[in-house]
Amino acid sequence: MRQAQAGDAAAYAGLLSEVALRMRRLVRRRAPWLSSEDAEDVVQDILLSLHQARATWDPARPFMPWMVTIARARLADNARRHARRLAIDLAASDLAETFCDRPTNSTSDAVVTMMSLRKAMQDLSPAERQAVDLLRLREMSLTEAAEASGSTVAALKVAVHRAMRKIRATLGRD
Repeated sequence: MRQAQAGDAAAYAGLLSEVALRMRRLVRRRAPWLSSEDAEDVVQDILLSLHQARATWDPARPFMPWMVTIARARLADNARRHARRLAIDLAASDLAETFCDRPTNSTSDAVVTMMSLRKAMQDLSPAERQAVDLLRLREMSLTEAAEASGSTVAALKVAVHRAMRKIRATLGRD
């Protein structure tokens, strides 16, 4: 590693070959459940980490403990990824196959929703109605809506917040 840090490319290639052999043994010993492809992926990840961190190694310190620390961190990262994948697979196995067993929305549902929304909009003050119209329906930015309405950005934020709270309350009742 000292020679590799000094810029000797041949020494660095030899170092990587030797480290790869040792890391394959370490990965097989520490993670025997991994397939050979997954174990090789972990070894390659360790070698990449070594390459990225090679400038941080202190030549006054032993090399292998430093290298094994990097390997342990990569193995822990792999174990966390593996656990997350298993958790996602387990959660997905409980989901319905492809289709929802509920029928799609009917036209009557849409009409009732639209009527409820109209009722909720009528209950708003003119300022709140205008804020919803500009910011939610026309999708204007706050500055554009403030300019169009002659109001301030802060007043529009407050108005749209209050309006959405009222609309949610009205739709929740209906």
